[in-house]
Amino acid sequence: MICRAAKGNESKFATLFKTEPMSEIATKYDPKSTEQQWYDYWVSNGYFHSEPDERAAYCVVIPPPNVTGVLHMGHMLNNSIQDILVRRARMLGYNTCWVPGTDHASIATEAKVVRKLREEGIKKADLTREQFMVHAWDWTHKHGGIILQQLRKLGASCDWDRTRFTMDEPYSESVFDTFIDLYEKGFIYRGVRMINWDPAAKTALSDEEVIHKEVNSKLYHVRYDVSGTGEYLTIATTRPETILGDTAVCIHPDDERYKHLHGKKAIVPLIGREVPIIADEYVDREFGTGCLKVTPAHDVNDYELGKKHGLEVIDTMNPDGTMSPAALLYVGMDRFAVRKQIVVDLGEKGHIIKIEEYKNKVGYSERTDVVIEPRLSLQWWVSMKELAKPATDAVLQGEVKFHPDKFVNTYKHWMENVKDWCISRQLWWGHRIPAFYYGEGENDFVVSKDALSALEKARAKSGNNELNISDLRQDEDVLDTWFSSWLWPISVFDGLYKEKEVAYYYPTADLVTAPEIMFFWVARMIIAGYYYRGKKPFSNVYYTGIVRDKLGRKMSKSLGNSPDPLDLIEKYGADGVRVGMLLCSPAGNDLPFDEGLCEQGRNFSNKIWNAFRLVQGWTVAEKATSQTSLLASQWMQSRLARATLEMNESFEKFRISEALMTVYKLIWDDFCAQYLEMVKPPFGDAIDAHTKAETVAIFEQLLKLLHPFMPFISEDLWQRFADRTPQQALVIAAWPQFSACNERLLTEMDMVTNMVAEVRNHRSSLGMSPKEEVSGSIGISGKLENDYSGLLKKIANAVIDIKSDNAPGMPRTTGVLMIDVADAQKGDEREKLEKELDYLQGFLTSVERKLNNEKFVAGAPAAVIENERKKQADAVEKIKSIEQRLAILN
Repeated sequence: MICRAAKGNESKFATLFKTEPMSEIATKYDPKSTEQQWYDYWVSNGYFHSEPDERAAYCVVIPPPNVTGVLHMGHMLNNSIQDILVRRARMLGYNTCWVPGTDHASIATEAKVVRKLREEGIKKADLTREQFMVHAWDWTHKHGGIILQQLRKLGASCDWDRTRFTMDEPYSESVFDTFIDLYEKGFIYRGVRMINWDPAAKTALSDEEVIHKEVNSKLYHVRYDVSGTGEYLTIATTRPETILGDTAVCIHPDDERYKHLHGKKAIVPLIGREVPIIADEYVDREFGTGCLKVTPAHDVNDYELGKKHGLEVIDTMNPDGTMSPAALLYVGMDRFAVRKQIVVDLGEKGHIIKIEEYKNKVGYSERTDVVIEPRLSLQWWVSMKELAKPATDAVLQGEVKFHPDKFVNTYKHWMENVKDWCISRQLWWGHRIPAFYYGEGENDFVVSKDALSALEKARAKSGNNELNISDLRQDEDVLDTWFSSWLWPISVFDGLYKEKEVAYYYPTADLVTAPEIMFFWVARMIIAGYYYRGKKPFSNVYYTGIVRDKLGRKMSKSLGNSPDPLDLIEKYGADGVRVGMLLCSPAGNDLPFDEGLCEQGRNFSNKIWNAFRLVQGWTVAEKATSQTSLLASQWMQSRLARATLEMNESFEKFRISEALMTVYKLIWDDFCAQYLEMVKPPFGDAIDAHTKAETVAIFEQLLKLLHPFMPFISEDLWQRFADRTPQQALVIAAWPQFSACNERLLTEMDMVTNMVAEVRNHRSSLGMSPKEEVSGSIGISGKLENDYSGLLKKIANAVIDIKSDNAPGMPRTTGVLMIDVADAQKGDEREKLEKELDYLQGFLTSVERKLNNEKFVAGAPAAVIENERKKQADAVEKIKSIEQRLAILN
């Protein structure tokens, strides 16, 4: 059965196609003259805006970039993929809603504001909180939203009317109410625990905000004298500056070397403090010397040991990473300066036994890239175990699907071992914690959204009706940025307060994000979704890879290895950059970016443009349609049908780059290189009306398949083919739908294509001009459904006698094409074939010698044996084909 044309195209022959004079069509596609024009057209016609209606919704929420951020290569990749999914969904008839917005990014934004103030000679410490917030809002109003404007250059089809910011008033209300709700239900608590401390930002960090890097360090072996014995213990440390806070030395209880020291005391070097020698099975007696220094204030594990054994906690470090008065020595010096000096001083006192080069992993702040310090601190926490259970099950049971699914195990491990979440940050920019203190006691506080309601709660809790608002102090800290963004799929629709929109758009469809924020954001959104809506926040999570340079390094401005995305768009056009980014970007795998890929994308744009110029340049004459053109059209419709099916399957599996490659090959190889060659009239001649109309109709279907990937050039050419109303724009056109294609036609055309290639190879080998007609014959098994003689004559300038089944003197195998040549040329051909035959027979002999060698077969890996057998089979097949051709020549 021949493919039927896409739905909505039935009246194509009754439609007058638009003819654009060749003199008015530029010889080269210029994205600068079209992209802004079409983007403004789409926005002005409201194609991106969504309101709930009777259609099924397809909703995507943007991973909100930092409000003061600018477009980088990761944004380019992530948002290109989102736009592809959204544009295709729009063409499939869904009510699409892509919600844009930005995140207030507490640490990053505050750091930028502080830096700006410093440049102006202003210290944050000299400002009140209110004064600082004025500067922060000024910065946000000036720089916030720049990245959203830049995304328009990329073609992002967001519903800009719905743009949200996590510090907007309605959004902030949802953050405060969530805090209060979780506190009142016992999920949020305040307590002293060991945290990760960023000395540059002077704030606590969650575990997920710490990046562990392998660094070249030194391992210092330090002598600790045992009080009153004349003995000493050797303890190895990479952080000698923490010696100042040691409050014990720990050994294994069963370590025979040290059993006699149980209950004795060690002397902390330089300080002279006597500390207990404790015994605990936590110590690995096989590692190092089997002795540990215990510094409860500056190490997570040491803190747990300290609690167990009732050790003193001595915090020797200030919030900025300098030594505190509790250190007794080096007070006010930076921790790393102290590290150098204390080693010198320990050496002078005879306490350094040896120093070794050592590689270890050190935690760095994800935001400021400084070494973090473990620190005991009073913070606000979310108890996560119970909250995480429904979200864990959702992914493990496939209700929320990960693409690729290799990330499910990573997610499972984190969720099943989830720790309580530290949500307080010692910053001013962000959502201020809605807790108010009315006394100095540990529990003298209430949680409330404003001071008036807090006063009422404080009076009730304290029993003191004399309390006034002036007696209340609001908590100075702000909430972790992720505490606001975990509500994103709900709160962008005011889903805690209004039901209409959230009921329509939630759960959203697909989330496109990076795997490195799986725990920062994805897991927490799933947790919040089930807790507040009882539903998943999205159905699919597509994890993009990291954009890397040719050396495999992650692209970043600090390394200077990242191009400016806007410069790339200026140079290659948005469509070219989108194609370049997607050509080698499989889900979850890193993208080795090469600017040459963007050039390839631009070349593809020009290829499409030149195909359009060719078709539009055809003049039409009243004449019959040739059988060759009809056959070509039927074949191209079948290729369209198969490619559409393949693309649909790729989209279902989130193989976006494969879908792009399918339409890329369909246009470049099938349409431009083959179909147009089959149907185009001789130079200077006219074409029949049916063939031109059919070609334009096929071209339009190609533009539909292309649109999600290359929205600008596809819309531009779509509008050039005909005078269209806004209701007929490509951006809202229907995605192609085809019935089953003619598989036999596709198979036969593949055979014809191979014949054409062989004819051209023969011509080239014999030095013949393409203008010289050749004749020949081929034997095939089976009968052809169509007559391809006219097609072969047109595109190969060859008259080929195709004989089927048991034709006398012809082999039954397909593909042995014999070209009729003069006797002298036959001699040349025979000589070439005989040389090739000699080589192949020698090659086959060497391969079979290996395969007949029992030792080789017994010792070689299975893959090597299989490769040799493949070589053998290929050589046998080629020898057979050459012998058949020689038999005919002879």
